[in-house]
Amino acid sequence: MTTTTPTPPDPGPDGNRAALVASLLDWLETRDRTPAELSLVLDTVSNRRRRVTIDALRAHGEALTLPDLAEEVAVRELDRPLTEIEPEIVTEIYASIYHDHLPRIEDAGLVAYEQERDLVVPAFD
Repeated sequence: MTTTTPTPPDPGPDGNRAALVASLLDWLETRDRTPAELSLVLDTVSNRRRRVTIDALRAHGEALTLPDLAEEVAVRELDRPLTEIEPEIVTEIYASIYHDHLPRIEDAGLVAYEQERDLVVPAFD
């Protein structure tokens, strides 16, 4: 009888969630956060689109314009090149990030949003 090690399922575009949360927890350890603030951060990263958004910023390591961030999130969520994604879908993702997710991520202290420049600046390493 032979035993084979099962192949783990493909983690897909959100496969780095454990690494992302671990890096955020490491970052939080260097800050003086209350339990309520820690809960806010954990609640923030409980949503897939917010995790993908944060991870995209973390991967770039620098500020991105909101349109560029929306494109990056679309590519990661759909696991397709930008040229194969309909502009309407990117527009929907942009609106979702702008109206729902970005304010929550900003409230958690993970980004700063410069509306005049439409720039999302990561607050974490």
